[in-house]
Amino acid sequence: MPVVAGIDDSPVSRLVVDKALEQARWRQTDLKLVHVFHLPMVYTEATINWSEVAEAQRTAVWASVKEHLTNSEVTVERVDLEGYPPDMLVSYAAEVDASLLVVGTRGRGGVASLILGSTSQRAIHLAACDVLVVKDIESES
Repeated sequence: MPVVAGIDDSPVSRLVVDKALEQARWRQTDLKLVHVFHLPMVYTEATINWSEVAEAQRTAVWASVKEHLTNSEVTVERVDLEGYPPDMLVSYAAEVDASLLVVGTRGRGGVASLILGSTSQRAIHLAACDVLVVKDIESES
């Protein structure tokens, strides 16, 4: 049963990768590292090539964590998905029968989370497996 970790373009993603690698090593399993591209509905009418935007975002996200994956003792599979991140992460974790889902939190607080949504809160409530939420304490100070 693999460990699944969700990453994006936030600084906490590097901490998520480190914690997920640690957990996968401890559990002696593989790590499925997942990035979910999400296009909010408000942008769907714009005349922009969204496939190029998605690819640029994927490239940036994977480049930002590449250093953390070098010399890993864990087998890491890169997974790119599209959709609403919390739901896609939970669905993917169930699909691969994950033992753990690792996500980060940006520490936005109650009002911002209410407006923008909270991947970590939704994952905690919907995931069939355990969920580890990684906080970026330095960024919150």
